[in-house]
Amino acid sequence: MTYLDFARLDAMDGKAFRNTAPYPWANPAGLLTDDGYRRLLETMPTTDKMTPQFGHARSHGQKPHDRYSLEYREGVDISPEWQAFIDELQGDRYHAFIKRMFGRGLFKLNFHWHYAPRGASVSPHCDAQRKLGSHIFYFSSPDNWQADWGGDTVILDDHGKFDRKSAPEFEDFPDAYEGESMGNYSLLFQRQSKSWHGVREITCPEGMYRKVFIVVINDRVRAAVRRIKGRLKGEEIRDV
Repeated sequence: MTYLDFARLDAMDGKAFRNTAPYPWANPAGLLTDDGYRRLLETMPTTDKMTPQFGHARSHGQKPHDRYSLEYREGVDISPEWQAFIDELQGDRYHAFIKRMFGRGLFKLNFHWHYAPRGASVSPHCDAQRKLGSHIFYFSSPDNWQADWGGDTVILDDHGKFDRKSAPEFEDFPDAYEGESMGNYSLLFQRQSKSWHGVREITCPEGMYRKVFIVVINDRVRAAVRRIKGRLKGEEIRDV
């Protein structure tokens, strides 16, 4: 078996993706095989393996992105199913898919899990310049999640209104497009100068989490520069 449905990946149109407004994004269903999605859902990492990130100040006055987080590194304690999935993502076929969709190479992939509890949100923001984009896989199953609890990624169009180094609210944007996040969906988007996005406040019951797994597509050169600067400052070595 495979976790990725390579036939569906091959069917996606890179040119159409790059021409999507307000910036390149797509929200396809079923990029994971049914069996693969089920196995990953059943073996998600637990919060005791994750780092709580709550109340951390963000640049430009933006609200904190509260969540539990786990960064993938070689040897991290995850299930064999998740390791097999990540092995597929690190393989030639997925790299070819990203290269075709983004229209360029020279990238490096990193991976992390984010679990957001009740009351958390992802305030509108544009990603750092070292990122070329992200591929978000959602793990809010219809068996344990209700649509009115939220969790969809919102693609925001500012019509050129805001400096990316600012902190607008969701209601400040002229247009917003809600992605689908329940079940076997994912969201692929390409970072641009005004690729605003976010997640509205989660309203699930206490003890429940919006669970996502994110493939971060980094510019290989810019990511390397970022790591070097971080080491010189004595920061924890991170790839994203």
